[in-house]
Amino acid sequence: MKIGKIPSDALKRIIYSNISNNRPEVMVRPNIGEDCSVIDFDKYGAVISTDPITGTTNDIGSLAVHINCNDIASNGVEPLGIMLTILAPPETTEEDLAKVMADANKAAASINVEILGGHTEITTAVNQMVISGTAIGRQLKDKVILSKGAQVGDAVIMTKHAGLEGASIISNDLEDKLKSTLTQDEIKNAQSFAKDISVVKEGVIAGNIGTSSMHDVTEGGVLGALWELAEASQLGIKVFSEQIPLKKETKTICEFFSINPFKLISSGVMIMTISEDKVKLLLDSLKNEKIDATVIGKITEKDRVVVKDNEALRLDPPDADELYKVIG
Repeated sequence: MKIGKIPSDALKRIIYSNISNNRPEVMVRPNIGEDCSVIDFDKYGAVISTDPITGTTNDIGSLAVHINCNDIASNGVEPLGIMLTILAPPETTEEDLAKVMADANKAAASINVEILGGHTEITTAVNQMVISGTAIGRQLKDKVILSKGAQVGDAVIMTKHAGLEGASIISNDLEDKLKSTLTQDEIKNAQSFAKDISVVKEGVIAGNIGTSSMHDVTEGGVLGALWELAEASQLGIKVFSEQIPLKKETKTICEFFSINPFKLISSGVMIMTISEDKVKLLLDSLKNEKIDATVIGKITEKDRVVVKDNEALRLDPPDADELYKVIG
């Protein structure tokens, strides 16, 4: 199988088909495009998500915190805690572990999240450090936002810019290769994209305003996330390629490595759908918090397309992320 997330059809055939026991307390179960499970605790819902960091070894403590907490934020919920499992190869030093935990602690403090515990192990089962996190948040049940809540006619809004995380990873891990096509300042700028990798602030803002659905962009990039959001709602989507924000540095990096920036891992980007009458309020609220946001399309009844140069191209399910073509 290809490196990266299991394809959507395989998830349905192999993973979801083997989950059969249902409990009445579970409000949201596994589904394509849904970032979290939600469990009924009286008037509240406990929102839970889990994700590993495998595509890089740089800043993995910080990434593990932000990636998992981003999923919680996609439900319009402020994350409150996270558990971390660290699997490290035998050559790992105490200093290596200390740096990972210092980075994780700093990231958690930046979004007011507590590290609740976890597990740390040295093992020959991995050849580089792997961290998996499980984050949790709490929200009133009637205020939890799901990926499947989009409605026909809703505007599709995207925060920040495509390929944010991927460009940061590539510019850090392959800096020497990029020196022939980017200036040192441009490389440093691309590396700095990681500072915007949290979507907690925009997720909570959007949740308070009342978006119909949200989905944070991870593997598969912006186009993958758009397809997943439409699939979760069983609706169509029409997106305009030229309206998707893209930084010059990301464009140059992707051209250099012959990869598609719109299919590049983009943690730090949130996709939101919202009724037309609330669009201005949402955009203004995000702008007030210095968060860039752009209307890139709308929800439709059935067709899923990306319009490029006045041609409507079919939006397909996400394949292996473009990052793995560059960093194996």
